[in-house]
Amino acid sequence: MIRQQAGEIPYYQFESFPAERVLHGVFTRLGGVSRPPFASLNLSVSVPDDRHAVMENRRRFYAAVGVAGSAAVRTVQVHGTRVAAVGPDDVDVVQQATDGLVTGHPNLPLVMAFADCTPVFLYDPVRGAVGAAHAGWRGTLAGICQAVVQEMVDSFGCRPADIQAAIGPAIGPCCYDVGPDVAAATVAAFGESEGLCWAGGDGRYVFDQWAANETALRRAGVEQVERADLCTACRVDEFYSHRAENGLTGRFGAIIMLRE
Repeated sequence: MIRQQAGEIPYYQFESFPAERVLHGVFTRLGGVSRPPFASLNLSVSVPDDRHAVMENRRRFYAAVGVAGSAAVRTVQVHGTRVAAVGPDDVDVVQQATDGLVTGHPNLPLVMAFADCTPVFLYDPVRGAVGAAHAGWRGTLAGICQAVVQEMVDSFGCRPADIQAAIGPAIGPCCYDVGPDVAAATVAAFGESEGLCWAGGDGRYVFDQWAANETALRRAGVEQVERADLCTACRVDEFYSHRAENGLTGRFGAIIMLRE
């Protein structure tokens, strides 16, 4: 990933996405006005942060990439597999219980928020479509990546082999201890857990959601996958981490938009 800077606000972009066609960024926790433990660029009102601070943070977030917040489509994420295909009629509308967004319309920003779960971006240069997914372990194993790819196929006629995917910063296998229930669910979802979830000792397992999402995308037919391999739990200096911060933290933003 490439680290960019817009004034006081840093964010990351993927090398594989052409800047002239795709506006996108995975933001950090830096450059906002929220006080600890939500310091400082928290974009979520689902945590007990000051609402005025969140609104100012959102203003800064959109200003950093030069888009209007009133033009964006946002979600209430529930670790599920619902994907919404959105258009101009959906601007400034929050999609309820939705963990995936796709659009073929230019100048329509898709926005999600994260704190250990995986941001997944998709771009089809042939059909001119983009997508975004919120993929925690539940959504990953339930098939959110496959669902977003399928919605791009159904709504825009995309070929999975044409789609370029990118996996953003999320909690890594270095920090993601899980229970035997997740290990069993991984086997049920993928048929095998080798390389995705393995015994870590003391009855615990280690889950690699970076690799699991890449595996899901490739099984859906996506051939081009870029990975950030940045662990949010290791890097609480730059990212929010629900796990590392014991559940009391903010949410960093991710945005993708097809340029006209």
